[in-house]
Amino acid sequence: MEKLKFERPVINRISAGVPDKFGMGTSIQPISHIDDVAVQDLLEKYGSPLFVISEKTIRKTYKEALSAFKTRYPKVQFAWSYKTNYINAVCKVFHQEGSWAEVVSGFEYAKAIANGVPGNKIIFNGPDKSREDLKLAIENGTLIHIDHFDELYDIMAIAPTVGKVAKVAIRINMDTGIYPQWDRFGFNFENGEAWSAINKIMPDENMELLGLHTHIGTYITTPVAYSVATSKLAALAVRIELKYKHNIKYIDLGGGFASKNTLKGAYLPGSDTCPSFDDYAEAITSALNNSDIQYEHMPTLFLETGRALIDDAGYILGTVLANKRLVDGRRSLIIDIGVNNLFTSFWYEHHIVPSRIKQRDTEDTTIYGPLCMNIDVIRAAVQFPVLEKGDQVVIKRVGAYNMTQWMQFITYRPKVVMIDLQGNTHVIRENETHETMNSMDRIPGYLLDFKL
Repeated sequence: MEKLKFERPVINRISAGVPDKFGMGTSIQPISHIDDVAVQDLLEKYGSPLFVISEKTIRKTYKEALSAFKTRYPKVQFAWSYKTNYINAVCKVFHQEGSWAEVVSGFEYAKAIANGVPGNKIIFNGPDKSREDLKLAIENGTLIHIDHFDELYDIMAIAPTVGKVAKVAIRINMDTGIYPQWDRFGFNFENGEAWSAINKIMPDENMELLGLHTHIGTYITTPVAYSVATSKLAALAVRIELKYKHNIKYIDLGGGFASKNTLKGAYLPGSDTCPSFDDYAEAITSALNNSDIQYEHMPTLFLETGRALIDDAGYILGTVLANKRLVDGRRSLIIDIGVNNLFTSFWYEHHIVPSRIKQRDTEDTTIYGPLCMNIDVIRAAVQFPVLEKGDQVVIKRVGAYNMTQWMQFITYRPKVVMIDLQGNTHVIRENETHETMNSMDRIPGYLLDFKL
């Protein structure tokens, strides 16, 4: 007979569906399937932990966003933000839906080209573009968004040697009422820096100013801020037309739309407070339609939103490693998903649930990852049912940034699987192994032999 497990008794409040002080229920709804594929089957086939991407959700979300804007303003072009998730299969889904590529480094630029995106349908952002990057971008007709004067001077020097006119825009930072104001990228609107940059570009016969770009911040939950930004860019476009008789071809509002994840410290869940695509679209397109830009010269609206388009499509599945009590009597759970793989756990209260429920009672629980580091906390405090070693958990809305900001630390990075529209599963990124980790190491000869 198996020996019964002993746990030192403690007095603890048990919650069973009773709302908390904010009126939020504590009932846990398990996630047993993703797009009709069983979580248990996925973990048995591909190992734990495991990232899972829903192609169906990507395409559905993209169509919702595009419809919200195009029904209000016909000239709209999305550009997929590679830094948000640059796994090639994910990028290809967005490109099949008609999205261009938006990149912020030579590395991402090379990925977009390798993915088959034409050079003239890539937006090249970011403060770090080498002279080699700029030369290649000019040759390919890429839209170069100039971030600072040093970059502007580089383009002035490089473009004549290439023999092609550089297609450029300038990135502009501004006060839209959002705190903190993002002013480290681009040229400032209020102090005249942006206008000064424009006055350097316009007389240069080796550059063509096609667009104006701003990215006002990240996880912006106030759509009116985008209205302010749009109005300021439109006013600048009118000023350019008045002085230079030159019509801007596009206005780029960047990204920053919030996903339904809940930020740390928030009183209410992000699913209740996150603006809809319609909210953002109404704010942006109303400002553009009501601007003084002449009707026949209305610019194309570019959008580079990443998080809001991919977060809902991503899941990470894991397994319980241990279940223990902390010294103050609180329950803790150790799972095989660490902050090295779930980087966004530093700023989100991620929605984590079991794959199946054995009991409905919940306790205040701290959920740790497997790393030998005290900062490896997935949830500091969450009402959670008691799970045992080997039970499975699912964390949803992890599609943005976790597969680009994940770290190789202590454990191997896991496989990433995509579920296609027919419910078939595909490995879209292999897990790391001992061989892949050592493949880039080089050992000097004098270190090959040692005695202990």
